[in-house]
Amino acid sequence: MKLYRLLTEEDTSAFCHKVSEALSKGWELYGSPTYAWDQAAGVMRCGQAVTKDVAVDYTPDMKLGAQ
Repeated sequence: MKLYRLLTEEDTSAFCHKVSEALSKGWELYGSPTYAWDQAAGVMRCGQAVTKDVAVDYTPDMKLGAQ
């Protein structure tokens, strides 16, 4: 089955590290990154969807980041 995650973070190197870590664990980029102003926090936020094929059945309580 294919798992889906949306990684988000403030526009800092932490976002790049989060995406790089996911890629190193076998996740693949899905679509283009997104970039938006978070008015409440006063910061720019980044987002990137990633997917991964796994050989387990999906359950709503699974920890996607651990896959």
